[in-house]
Amino acid sequence: MRAITIPSFGPASVLTPASVETPTPGPGQVAIDVGFAGVNFAEVLYRRGLVDVPLPFVPGIEVAGRVRALGAGVTGPPVGTPVAALTVVDSGGYAGVAVTDARLVAPLGDVPPRTAAAVPSNSTTAFLALDLVARLRPGESVLVHAAAGGLGSQLGQVARLLGAGRVVGTVGSAAKIDAARAFGYPEVVLRDAVTGSFDVVVDMVGGPARRLDLLAPLGRLVVLGNASDALDVAVSANRLWLSSTAVLGFNLAAVSAHRPAEVGAALRRAVRAVAAGELRVDVEALPFDAAAEAHRRIEAGTTTGKLVLDLTPVRR
Repeated sequence: MRAITIPSFGPASVLTPASVETPTPGPGQVAIDVGFAGVNFAEVLYRRGLVDVPLPFVPGIEVAGRVRALGAGVTGPPVGTPVAALTVVDSGGYAGVAVTDARLVAPLGDVPPRTAAAVPSNSTTAFLALDLVARLRPGESVLVHAAAGGLGSQLGQVARLLGAGRVVGTVGSAAKIDAARAFGYPEVVLRDAVTGSFDVVVDMVGGPARRLDLLAPLGRLVVLGNASDALDVAVSANRLWLSSTAVLGFNLAAVSAHRPAEVGAALRRAVRAVAAGELRVDVEALPFDAAAEAHRRIEAGTTTGKLVLDLTPVRR
């Protein structure tokens, strides 16, 4: 089958189309004929060598397509069913066929596969980070950094679905303010200018954005990434004690491996929300061979919404 591989760590140019062996599902797994593959900052980290993966490596943490085969012990979804899936535990989504735990698969219903490929990582993470990790309560205030990006675009919407009161988004430049507002943020401010006190702050940027002074008493800072590639930020346990605040982390791959049933339930919840029109997902599809271009755009911070790779011409 065709795949995009990482033969060596380095810049986006190392991504290489290749022919690799087609995987088959093991016990408890599902094989999927991939139509679209989401592109994420996580895959940039794999490519840079910041995550320990064996080379050559096929990246890709989320896909949409049709069920190709079921492994032993799996009773559904039936072969041929359109599905979205998280391939985040072992990766492999930038390929004609991907295999994953059957618990990390969601039937699409009326959601188009092109849109669905953008749901498993970001929309699922938004539900888990706010509900399971932050334990957001109705009426609480939420601040989301990088509000115009793929994940940020979902977090504000999910916060409102979960009953948040005030929801504020930050962006890195004025050029992204309108994009963040289009995703439903009633308030959008430049990241360097944000002030105030919030019950929940969600940060995937890192560096100077990782501010404890924005937390109200009993506030929670939820760390979802370090897109700025900044040095780690030290947190004083005494400061957390004296301010009655908390810092929490969430990594989708780690939780998917440890609690796949719970992650799968959140994925199916996200797909239902998109189908019902409760979540807006903006998707731009690029040709399968344009994976390097997609990575460059993500690294440059110029994207809004979500990029996906279109494998449908490859499958014809």
